[in-house]
Parts: sequence; structure tokens; C-alpha cells
Amino acid sequence: MLYEAYEMQRSFLAGASALAGASSDWMTNPSNPFSKSPLTPIFASGLDVFAHASATYGKPAFGLGTTTIDGKTVNVVEKIEAVRPFGQLIHFTRPRAPKGQPKLLIVAPMSGHYATLLRGTVERMLPGHDVWITDWADARQVPLAVGGFDLDDYIDYIVDFLDHIGPNTHVLAVCQPSVPVYAATALMAAEKHHARPLSVTLMGGPVDTRKAPTAVNTTATQRPFSWFEQNVIATVPWYYGGAGRKVYPGFLQLTGFMAMNFGNHLVSHWQMFKHLVDGDEESADSTKAFYEEYRSVCDMTAEFYLQTIDVVFQRHLLPRGKMMHRDRKVDPAAIADIALLAVEGERDDISGLGQTKAALTLATALPEEMKTYLMAPKVGHYGIFNGRRWRDDIAPVVEKFIQAAEARARKA
Repeated sequence: MLYEAYEMQRSFLAGASALAGASSDWMTNPSNPFSKSPLTPIFASGLDVFAHASATYGKPAFGLGTTTIDGKTVNVVEKIEAVRPFGQLIHFTRPRAPKGQPKLLIVAPMSGHYATLLRGTVERMLPGHDVWITDWADARQVPLAVGGFDLDDYIDYIVDFLDHIGPNTHVLAVCQPSVPVYAATALMAAEKHHARPLSVTLMGGPVDTRKAPTAVNTTATQRPFSWFEQNVIATVPWYYGGAGRKVYPGFLQLTGFMAMNFGNHLVSHWQMFKHLVDGDEESADSTKAFYEEYRSVCDMTAEFYLQTIDVVFQRHLLPRGKMMHRDRKVDPAAIADIALLAVEGERDDISGLGQTKAALTLATALPEEMKTYLMAPKVGHYGIFNGRRWRDDIAPVVEKFIQAAEARARKA
């Protein structure tokens, strides 16, 4: 009944949002005799904010049609290179880009948002890299007949995508995929896989959630595993492609994230309201664009979500040396020739300081000169991979790290 209740509320709010938006437009229309009233901008702005806050959003587009390389505008074309039931591999091809740029696979989180949440990450890396990204499917649209998808499958997809792209690929994992990417790296290193990555960058990921626990970690550990099975798993309704599939709904994940910083979200919408009243459409549109992306959510399979709760947050199997991928042990000590960069934000309220850095400590066979750590001062979770601090302070470190790995490989 959880999903059905949400759908009823969503349908009601969609109608209310449309009515509020139409009313706001009517109030400010020059043909409306009341549009010149000093109170009209206030009422119209309030309706506009409500319309935006209560609207529902589908999967956004990347919309990255061009990039700039050496001062020249270069076209960017999205190409789907590989398709799997629960995700596809997108390649941002640039026909006029210089040859030989480093290949970069960006692994997007499967945590309730679409890969487009990393639009700013992709955009910043496009000028100097041959960029690919994982585009995970919305589990509610995946037919039940194709089977399930869990953490082990996620790792298999990473290996499969790297094999598709080929040797000497660099990987950048943002948040949640830090664990499966690190596990895939260790497994590929152990078997000397020909397509094992040249370097791996982990950003704000829960490698060892015992360090500096956040509210997210507390939520995942203060209740028994059975509680999550019984209270946050829902069945996809009949009118979706994945009817009958057990999922962790995206709207629950969004509700949790919004609740964590409810005060900040209220302030953001208040600021949006003031910008609209003042006629500052550009500032208001910037806030709207963020929330349109932020509130575009998708579902995760129940088995993936529950296995992540169990393995990553409750039993901490990776840092304890007990993580298994099917019948194989995940051994970080197998990583001996793959450069690692761990990036953390000082104000990250999702993955606390030290959780990502633990990946460097666990790779005991990797030479210290191939390990790099960056702690970004005064940066929160979202700012690690998007926004000004990402573009100006963090991305240059990632680029330098990749260049060093490329130089090291040429010398080998």
C-alpha cells in the first residue's frame, strides 16, 4: 500500500501544481487588471514556488551539446555503447576532439537519483577526457522477467563496462559506487584483468562507515536488518513496466535526504520566493534547476538496497576483509599497480571524513606514491562533484592525478 498511497498523493499534488502555476501566470499577465497591484507579485511568487515544489519530474536529459577545447567549440554527441537490463553505458563522443585523451569512466550513484545528477561532473571533465558514464535504470520500469539486480551484479556491470571500454581507462566513482568500484578494482587486479583501470578516484564514498558516522550511517545501523525488509520495501504497481518487482522507492530516499537538511531546503525556497518577488528570474531559475534535478528520483531493486545495508553499513565487510563477490574474496591487498585517489569534503554529511580515505589504507600492496588524498575544506557532499569548488579546486587535482597515472603507464 506504500506505493499506492504515494501515487495518490503525487496525482493530487500534480493537479494542485498545475493549477498554482496557471494561477501565477494569470496574475502576472498584463491583460489582468489586477496585475499592477503591489500585492500581485507576492501572491504570484508564492504560487510559483508552490507549483515548482509540488510538481513531479521525470528523467532529465544531460543536454551537453558542446564543450570548449583549446578555445574552440566542439560538438558533443551522446552515444549508448552498451545496454544491460539495469543500466547502459553512455559515451560522450566529440568528433573534433584531440586524439589520445585519457579515457574516463564516471560511475554514477545508484541511490535514488539519475546519472544526470553528475551533469556538472561530466561537463567539467569533457574538454580534456574521453568521457563515459554509467546510466542506471529505474527499477520500477525493468520487467520482472529479466531477474534481479544486487550488489554482486553491480560489480559485474562495472567489470563488464570496463572490458567494453578497454585497457588504460580511468574510473571516477561518486559516493555510493565507491564500494562496488573498489571491489571490482580489487577483483580485476587479483586476476590481472587486461581492462583493469589505470587509476581510480573515489569521491565521498562509504568505504568504511565506522569512521566519523553520519546521520545516514546511524539510520542504517540503529535498526535491525529485518526492519528495513518490512518497512521500506514496496511492490511496484501494475501500471509500471516493472510491475510486481520489490523495490526501495526513490521517493523514500528523497524524503530522507530532504529531512536531513530540512532547514536548508526551506531557506532555499524562501530565497527563491524573494528572488521572484524582486524580479530576479535568473537567481530563481538557478534554484529551480537544482531542485528539478534533485527531485527527479528513481527506484532501486530491493535486493541491491538490502545487500548494501547489510554489507556496507551494518557488517562493514569490505574494511574488515570479509567481503565476498559471489564465491571470491574481495582483497584490497591485490591492488598493486592501480593508482588511487580519495576525495572527501570537510562538511560532507553523507560520508564522513575518513570513510573514503580508508580505501588508501586497505590497499596495503600499493606503493605510497600511487596513493593520493584530498580533503576539500568547507565543502559538503554535493560540492565534491558539482559547483564552483568542484570546477575550480577539486577537478584540477583529479586531472593532475590522471595525468600522473598516464605518465607512469608510458614509462612502464
